[in-house]
Amino acid sequence: MRIVLKNNFKSIAIGIIAMLFFSCADTYKKVGTEATSVVYPKGVAQNFELTYTEGTKELKSEDSDTSKKIIVLTGPTSEDFGNQRFPHQTFPDGLQVVFFDEKEQKSTVTADYGISYSRTKLIELRGNVVVHTHDGKILETPQLYYDRINEWIFTQNEFTYTNPEEGTVMSGVGMDFDKDFNFLNAHKTTGLIAIKEEQK
Repeated sequence: MRIVLKNNFKSIAIGIIAMLFFSCADTYKKVGTEATSVVYPKGVAQNFELTYTEGTKELKSEDSDTSKKIIVLTGPTSEDFGNQRFPHQTFPDGLQVVFFDEKEQKSTVTADYGISYSRTKLIELRGNVVVHTHDGKILETPQLYYDRINEWIFTQNEFTYTNPEEGTVMSGVGMDFDKDFNFLNAHKTTGLIAIKEEQK
């Protein structure tokens, strides 16, 4: 009788040890930043300058014509992630964009960070975004988007808009406008506006 009990105790002890051993298997699942794999760009440019041009007229098979500048993009670093499922290009150390209108008047945009999505044609600028138009208007905001398809610019963040021609300084939250600042829609605003009185 005692021998049977000893064997039963040995079997139970081995079973408990086996259960403890197998229950200690690593079932930890990585989440958040640990779960993301490292993604490398397919190309990196340092101290770059990109110039976008277009012809002044539609060219035929043997025509020749000069081109005009539309945009000049400069910055310290550009990373090309065109090899990803959602291709994009980043400007992690900031950028400056110079736009030229039909009369070759230039406006500039600067930001601490930029990302351009090639499929959606959307550009996002972040950090100290400042727009200087050719006629002296200034827009300052922490984040700005540019829809290249519709040529529309917008932000949902706080902004300050200065128009020296009209002597106005407007602040608010949320704004959208066309690329030439001809149509401007400010969502929530406060500010100083100079009103001109007509003399009779």
